Amino acid sequence: MKNIQLLNKIAKCGTAIFDENYNVTDTCENPDAIMVRSAVMHDMEFGNNLKAIARAGAGVNNIPLDKCAEQGIVVFNTPGANANGVKEAALCGMLLACRDIVGGINWVQSVKDDPTVAKLIEKEKSKFAGTEIKGKTLGIIGLGAIGGPLANAAIHLGMDVLGCDPYISVEAAWNLSRAVRKVNTREDIFKNSDIISIHTPLIDNPDPNVATKYMINKDTLAMMKDGVIILNFARDALVNDDDMEAALKSGKVRRYVTDFPNARTAGMAGVIAIPHLGASTEESEDNCAVMAAKQLKEYLENGNITNSVNFPDVQMPHNGDARICVLHRNVPNIISQITSAVSAENINIENMANRSKKDYAYTIVEIIGSVPDSVIDKIKAIDNIIRVNVIK
Repeated sequence: MKNIQLLNKIAKCGTAIFDENYNVTDTCENPDAIMVRSAVMHDMEFGNNLKAIARAGAGVNNIPLDKCAEQGIVVFNTPGANANGVKEAALCGMLLACRDIVGGINWVQSVKDDPTVAKLIEKEKSKFAGTEIKGKTLGIIGLGAIGGPLANAAIHLGMDVLGCDPYISVEAAWNLSRAVRKVNTREDIFKNSDIISIHTPLIDNPDPNVATKYMINKDTLAMMKDGVIILNFARDALVNDDDMEAALKSGKVRRYVTDFPNARTAGMAGVIAIPHLGASTEESEDNCAVMAAKQLKEYLENGNITNSVNFPDVQMPHNGDARICVLHRNVPNIISQITSAVSAENINIENMANRSKKDYAYTIVEIIGSVPDSVIDKIKAIDNIIRVNVIK
């Protein structure tokens, strides 16, 4: 019986993936796996049974990734599972920014008790007039699971769309409308867009061509058209709040829509602050829960990794009697040492898979027959081995 601990409420359609061989509970002293949404795990101590953590969502800032990697705990996320919900929220944010609907709604509430409210509305509605999105240029930075579908939707709404993503996957490129004009740099987006929507991970790097932290700052804002609208449904720290406030006050930025309000932006004039609702749909929560549960189950039962953020993805059909799953550092000659430890016991390797991801690597060794404890002891004794799991 494997124990799955839930740190947050997880949709039942996800937890239902686990059969009678699993115990799914909110409280567990030393679980085999954890499912989490927003709970902060940085100060948690992990038991020696913990093999995996699945985040029902894309962001993993609440999970100590390096600590998990050093303990051989595979961390999964669910990229794309909530993409449609975020895409629709971005479209909503764009419309709210172009048309002062929020201001109009708030004004109606302020005069709702006036018996002449209908006449007042006809008199004052011009104060909340806006602009249409048709014919405007939308610049999207990041054309992945959210940015790509957003670009396609904007094309169908009559917008001109510019897209920038030097790391776009082949699949994402195939799914992108031919009407989206690809540009080479963010500067092309900044200089030529009426509306800018950012959909990138948060990367803090000394190389400005790689870094995304504070990519919207006083220098990049200066490149933009006067009255630009900026949408942030990705990460709070992609935008420098001080520089954004100055740009809003000067009129350089017409509206800033953020799904990540903080103490600065929540009350900032010109900001439409949404309380992180991008993925808050029933469908998104269900999709994330199901994907997270399936990934955990596949790893615990077959050792296959899909959508890990701290170890490489490795999948191999489980056709043998047993498999030895080795999490290790990405150093030379370690594969030969693993295979030598197996062959020294006169065990034939039926199949093998190995991949690396930055400092870490993962190797699956499939065999016919049983796995003697002596083999596992020899593998564990190899330098730079982090963890060994045996699956029968």
